[in-house]
Formats: sequence, structure tokens, C-alpha cells
Amino acid sequence: MTRKAPLALLIASALMMAGCSDGDDGKDGAPGQPGDPGQPGEPGLPAGSFADTIESAAEMTITLLPENLAIAAGQPFSVAFSVTGKNAKGEDVPFLGMDKVALYVLNQQANDAGGAPKQWVNHVMANEAGYYMYCTPEGKTLSWGNEVNACTLVEDEANPGTYTGTWSHEGPAPVILASASADDLHRVFMRAYNVVNAAGVGIADKIFSSPLDYIPATGELAQSDKDTVSNAACIQCHGEQDGRIANIEAHHNYQKVENCVACHNPALSGGQDDPAIGWNADFGPMVHTIHGGHKIHTILGKELTGEAHEMFGEIGFPSELNECTVCHDGEPSWQTNVYAEACQACHIDFRNDDSLAVPHAGIDAAACSGCHTTEWMSSAHNVGDRTKATASIAAQVVNVVYSENSEAVDVDGTIEMQDKLTVTLAVQQDGSDVADGFDFGPYAKYSTLMVGSVVADGTVTKNTDVDFAGAAAAAGEVEASAIGNLNLDGQSLYLASRLSLCSKDGALIECYEGGDDTKPQYEVGYVAVTMDTAYWNLANADGSDALVSRFSQPDRITADEAKCNNCHDTLANAKHYGNLKFDQCMNCHNETWGGSYHAAVEYKSDDVDADGNPVFKTIDGLSYHTRDLFAVAHRFHTGLWDDNRGFPAIHLDSSMATQGYPDQANSCVACHKDDTALFAADGGLASGKRALGVDLNFDGVNDGYLSPVAEACRTCHAHSSPAALAHFKSNGSYVEGEPSTSADLPVESCGTCHAEGKTYGIDVMHAGGAH
Repeated sequence: MTRKAPLALLIASALMMAGCSDGDDGKDGAPGQPGDPGQPGEPGLPAGSFADTIESAAEMTITLLPENLAIAAGQPFSVAFSVTGKNAKGEDVPFLGMDKVALYVLNQQANDAGGAPKQWVNHVMANEAGYYMYCTPEGKTLSWGNEVNACTLVEDEANPGTYTGTWSHEGPAPVILASASADDLHRVFMRAYNVVNAAGVGIADKIFSSPLDYIPATGELAQSDKDTVSNAACIQCHGEQDGRIANIEAHHNYQKVENCVACHNPALSGGQDDPAIGWNADFGPMVHTIHGGHKIHTILGKELTGEAHEMFGEIGFPSELNECTVCHDGEPSWQTNVYAEACQACHIDFRNDDSLAVPHAGIDAAACSGCHTTEWMSSAHNVGDRTKATASIAAQVVNVVYSENSEAVDVDGTIEMQDKLTVTLAVQQDGSDVADGFDFGPYAKYSTLMVGSVVADGTVTKNTDVDFAGAAAAAGEVEASAIGNLNLDGQSLYLASRLSLCSKDGALIECYEGGDDTKPQYEVGYVAVTMDTAYWNLANADGSDALVSRFSQPDRITADEAKCNNCHDTLANAKHYGNLKFDQCMNCHNETWGGSYHAAVEYKSDDVDADGNPVFKTIDGLSYHTRDLFAVAHRFHTGLWDDNRGFPAIHLDSSMATQGYPDQANSCVACHKDDTALFAADGGLASGKRALGVDLNFDGVNDGYLSPVAEACRTCHAHSSPAALAHFKSNGSYVEGEPSTSADLPVESCGTCHAEGKTYGIDVMHAGGAH
């Protein structure tokens, strides 16, 4: 740029000003003559007849049809598809403006190289061109920062919402595999990119078409032979979002099993363990490794290695690892499709071992099923044993006798009179009375009934256990007693089963051989004796008119046992190997027995110890001293727990985010009943409990009482900041560290804002779990 002299600038400015004037008064001149009218434009689509934004992935539907796919070798590639979205009325209308999609094409082939009898082959992977083929209007796009060829995407203006893709580059399109037979089953699906909501924000979840399985030679739809694990099986733990799997962290949610196998097939790691990562990325072996990681480490005493340990060694499986049908809800491939890679995902002592242990040395992996027959697989894994053995044995309380001060007991050299409670059970096995002499003891991991009292509002207080080990049956009945300072005269009792027995192949077995109680847990299936919690009024000889616990009143229980079993298979897998129902858990987890064996909260820090193991650190100022069932369930499932019993499968990371919980964290209905309010009419909890005991010293004496609504929120959200506690207290709550001395607490006013239907109701704030 040149620099002008000041005089030159003045002259230039004067000339510019003169040029802006018509020489009169500086006003605008007269308007010119109007131009000729232009040609009328094409009329646009009526408002509401199309969509170019959506609010969630579920609002878009991409439809692929066999007749619109040309993917066979030797012919030019083309694809046509239609896309709809939701308009403001929730109607499906054509979606306009699609500018980038990815196409996945794979086929199902016989596998002659060892492993599963059939395998998925991803065409783009086999052509060493990535994992899928893009389509864009330009026929080019960026992938991992590099420009790559794409199919050319054209929107059909004459048919809104329809698109075609063709290949204009040299050579065949990468989704065409020369070796693929048109007679093989093919799977095709598509993913959409760059889709936004009305505010211009990108849709968080990946958007896929439904997978299309068909035979290209005929165009007929087909059914895969390999789909032995359904999406519904995964949804049991990972939750549901519009019929898709809601929460799988890897790749931020591919949402269907059919999508995952597009990449997780033998080609991804050659069908073998990758020594660098320590696991096989083929779908079956990979899923076994992921779900078995924690139990392999803690139960089998084995170590995952490399990246496998980092990624999977801390994942807990909530059911029994060997209960194959929890996931395999289709054809029983776990019995018939036996191959080394799938087995080694759990049996890692066979990994990277050339000898494959002495009995297996030199045996072709394809011959596994010669010894590991269908019957052997079922027996070795105890598949279905819980259900079969639990159904085979049942008990019910038929009589309760209580006498005060009736038993002389030597207590430290002094004889004192104590109370005696005698319980008689009628016991049947396979529908008939058990044989005389039958004894729970040899078969039992736990052999007791849990006994406590019930008051008018359904609150329970634990008291004693009656142990049936050593009590021999006579005429189909078993009788046992508890002696102590019970103080139960005239009270209503609950009698809840903790009879947990060992089984094998559907039959009861002695738990420990020769009295050796070190027999590994995974070799024994624990089953619970079928027995409803009994209620008995000691004021009446026949036990009639007994009060019933709130845990046995369905209208006061907002959690759903069936939903617990969705993930745990049976609540016996959740804890203690015997409790199948909430009114068994209540003996310990209630509002009258305070304290917590896990009062502190630990998180997984970024530090490691000398052996490379993660270091867990305590969160200062955050503790819990209640034991009610909701508090324990909330805390454990959100990772607000400590580490004094080994590595917690669900835990907090260094950013205080929950890791290891398989469902959506805000989905209340993952555990709670559908369409059931959590608040009662008076603003308290629907369960009716209005105070929670706090036992700081574990001496069985409550040191104070907390307000249950605030504690319910705090056990899920860890609202422990001074501001949060101040908010709780301003709404009438007694909180951790500041308990009330009385159990007669006022109802908190939390429900004023947070009850269902309110502006800040839990159904709004927990959008993933609206009631």
C-alpha cells in the first residue's frame, strides 16, 4: 500500500464528496424506471410436508430395499434409498438435504479356517479400503483427515426424500467383493451423518437404517444363522431406546448386534488373540472377554493382559458368568458351536499356550465338539441349574411357638433364663414330602430363616436367625429353634428364607466335599429354596391377623424385582446367594437397622501402585450411614461405594463419572416400575417410610434419623456440597452429619418441585427414565 501526502488526501476527499451530490441539496434523485418482472420460481413444498431437522435419532428412518441395491461383483454399483423424519406434528415426512451417508455391506460365509462354522465378511474390510463406503454429493470426503473417494450421492428433487448413489471412480466400488457369491446371505445397512436438530446441534446418537438381510441372487429376504444373541438380550442390561440398545459406550452406541458384527468379525484380528491387546476382536470372543473380564480376574484367579486388562478387567457381569442362556436367547450355539477362540475368552489359561494343556495337545480346534458335546457343555456350565433346582424344593412355615424365659443358658458362668422361638417348616422336593432324615445342612451355603418384628405401618426390625442345619426331617417337616433374649412376646413376626443350597445338573449336591469349604464358587450353582416370606402373630396361637411388612405390599414398592432379574437373571446373583425377593433383603436393609459397612466412597484415581494397579482414593467429606434397600441399591449402582471387598465393578473415575453401570444413569425405569409415582400424596416417598436410622457405632442402636427423600436423591447423585445440603435442609430435611434425635420427622417438601408432573419433576429431569 502507498502512503499519500496530506494534500493529496484532502483533494481526493473533496472529489469523493462532490461525486456524492447531484449539485443541488444532497437529496436522492428521482427513482428510475422499474425493470421487467422476472420469471416465477418453482413453488416450494408446503410447510410440514417435509423435514430437514430431527430431535433424536429415532425420528429418522432410512429404508433400503433389495431391488434398489446393485452390489454384486461384475456389475456397476448403485444404491437407492428413502429417508423420512418427523415434522412438528410427529408425522413421518420426507427428509431433505442428506449430504453424507456410509454404506456397510457384508456377507455370511462358511468358515473353513477354524473358529465358528460361519463368519461375517465385511466387503470394504476385505478390499482393504476401510470399514464402510461413504456417499456424498461431491463423490469425495475426508476420512481421518485424508481425502477418500466416495460414491456420488444425488437427491431426487422429483421424489422428495429419495436418494441414489453411484460409483464414478476408477475400479469397482469398495463394497463390491469379487469373491462374494450372490447366493450368500448379505447384510446391508446405512449410517447418516451431519443431521442436526432445530437449533442446529448435531444429533448425539449414531443414526442407522435397519439392517437388511437378503440374498442378492433372488432378492429374497433371509435370516442369519449367526444371530444367536438378540438385541433384546443386550437390552436386558444396557437398556432400551426406541427398540435399540440404549447404552453401549464403545463407539458411542452402534445400537444393534447386527451393526456390531460389520466390523467385529474374524478379519479384525485374524480370528486370533492379538498379543498387543490381549483379546480377539471377533464379536463372539470379544463379547465373552468383555463380560467375563472382572470375574475371570476375581474368581478364576487369572489375569487378562495388555489392552484387554485395561479395557475389560474391571467390568463386572451381573449374572453368573457360566449361565450362557442369559445372553444366548436364540439358537443354542453355546452348546453346538464350540470353537477354541470363543472358549478361550473365558478360559484364558488356554490362551497363548502352544500345548493347550496336556489333554488338548495337538488336537485340531475344529474337533472340540467331539468331546465337548451338547450335554457336556450344559453340565459343565450349570446352565439352567438355578431354575431347575430352585423349582425342585420348596418350604413353608406351618407353625411358630414362642416362650419367654423358658431356657436355662450359661452366660459366662451365670445361668440366666432366655426366650425360645421354634419354627416348623413343611418341606417338599419335586412335589413330594422330603424323606425322613433329610437335612438342609450338607447342601446349604446358608441354612437359616431370618426373623424380626413388624409394626402397624409395615416397618420391620430384625431380631434373630433360626438355623436349620442339623435338623432332620420327619413326616415332611423340619423343626429348629433360636434361643436368646428375643423379647418377641405378642408381636407380629416376619420369617424370611435364607435357605441357599448347592446344585449340579438340576439336582442338590453337597456344597463342599469332605468338609472342605474352599471348593470354587463357579463349580457350584447356588439355588434358593422356594419359600414366600411368612407372617405370624404371636398373640394368636394360629398366627392369624399378623401385620405385614411394607416390603410385601406391592403398592408400596416402587422398584421391580422382575427388572432386577432382567440384568441379574435372579436376585440370588446380586448378593448373598439366597435372597430372591425384596422382603428377604429387608431383614438387613431397612430403615430401623442403621449403619453401613461401606460408609466411605472411593474413586479410581489416575495413580497406580508399584505393580501397575489402579489406586483408589477416598472422597473426603462424603459418607453414608444408612442401610435401607434403596440407599444400598442406589449407591452400588452409581459407584458411590468403597473398595474394601475387592475391586468394585461399578465405580467412580477420577472425573467423578460412574463407570461400569450398563444402563443409562438417568433411567429410573431401569429398576423402578413403569408408570408408578415415587412420591406419595403427602410429598413423602411412596413406600411410606418417613425416617432412616443412622448407626455410627455398629452397636445396633440408632444414633439419629435422616429424612428419606433427601437421602434417596443423595445416594444416587452424591449431592454432598454445602449448597446441596443447604437446599435439602431448607426443604425440611435432616441430612448426613445433622440427624434428628427423633424418628418422628416432618415430611420434606421436595415433592413440591420434584414430584412427577412438576416443572422440575423427576420425570422431566430424568428424561431417560420418565414414570
